[in-house]
Amino acid sequence: MPHLVRPTVVLRAEWLDAHDEWGEGLHEDGFGLRTADDVHSPHGFEAFVDRLSAAEAACGDAGCTYRWIVEDGQVLGGIALRHSSNPAVTTLGHVGYGLRPSARGRRVAALALQQMLGIARLRGMERVKLCCLMDNTASIRTIERCGGVLDHQIETALGKIGRFSVSL
Repeated sequence: MPHLVRPTVVLRAEWLDAHDEWGEGLHEDGFGLRTADDVHSPHGFEAFVDRLSAAEAACGDAGCTYRWIVEDGQVLGGIALRHSSNPAVTTLGHVGYGLRPSARGRRVAALALQQMLGIARLRGMERVKLCCLMDNTASIRTIERCGGVLDHQIETALGKIGRFSVSL
């Protein structure tokens, strides 16, 4: 069964396998990957993992908790919980997640989101906000399966975005 694990250099080969399946230049939600990250070198990958760990330990409540979604030693995707005062919450919501193409369609995202909502509860959060494009029906179903309710929609340059909330 898929479960969440803290980012670790131990899963470098498995993470790179997921990254390669995603394809060059495609956004990998939930991994916290930045264009400047050199994940292909061992030293660069270690720095990437260290940055993710530091984000969780950030002072106050401005950090972000990153987890990788793992099943049978294979990295299936990533999920991130932006802490309450993280500036990205306003535009992106508290949670972002993504799955490698071969892991989609099996309700893996819903299992990961349920687990991350448990982490949010432990952090004392009472409500979590999520956003997705309104043409992403799979993500909408995932959010709704986990108790998400559509609050409103906004038009953006990327298309119509739904803003959902989950009461914890």
